Amino acid sequence: MKCMIFFLLTLPMLAKEINTLTPEEKNAGWQLLFNGKDLSNFRKFRSDKEPGPGWKVEDGILRKIARIPGGDIVTKEKYDDFTLTWEWKISPKGNNGIKYLVVEERPQAAGPEYQLLDDTGHRDGKVGPHRQTACLYDILPPAEDKPLKPVGEWNNSRIVVTGKNVEHWLNGDLVLSYQLESEELKAAIAKSKFAKAEGFEKKVEGRIMITDHIDECLFRNIKILPGSPER
Repeated sequence: MKCMIFFLLTLPMLAKEINTLTPEEKNAGWQLLFNGKDLSNFRKFRSDKEPGPGWKVEDGILRKIARIPGGDIVTKEKYDDFTLTWEWKISPKGNNGIKYLVVEERPQAAGPEYQLLDDTGHRDGKVGPHRQTACLYDILPPAEDKPLKPVGEWNNSRIVVTGKNVEHWLNGDLVLSYQLESEELKAAIAKSKFAKAEGFEKKVEGRIMITDHIDECLFRNIKILPGSPER
């Protein structure tokens, strides 16, 4: 009985801990992109309108509702160098992604994408590692031994952009690193679906996007540290 009482008493406290910043994070300059209550830091991609009904905030969780259009959403602010972290949980056979350095004026390929996927259940996962979780979508694969958790469990991801260097992290491990504007990146893009996307490889100031690929995906603890990362 004592254990049950302790568990029940800690539930509200645990709920309050998500979508918050520690005193250390505040002092370092971290900012919440999602406050657990609303999407006041986001708007629709290429629009001044609020996110559509396919995006819903429930109990501190940002939920992309399956098969209900919400539209891709972008931050109202632009970022140059930054560290972005978030937690996410994908549905079976689900697909989503985080794009960064997003330029809305581009007719296609608005920005690079960190893929979020059910690697074994979604058809993209069968195409190859360059379309699986934590890849640079359709361009560069993540490490083969990446620590991806099973579908239905929370993962923690991080993107670090410092100058032209970009890092993709997954559950505490660096799983991909590449250089914007490098010959290696240009060669990989040339073999991808973005071969004709002008300016796709460049370092620019841009927005952060959460994509809408129709499937259900949950998000929480979306935080950003503008500028050079902590070391």
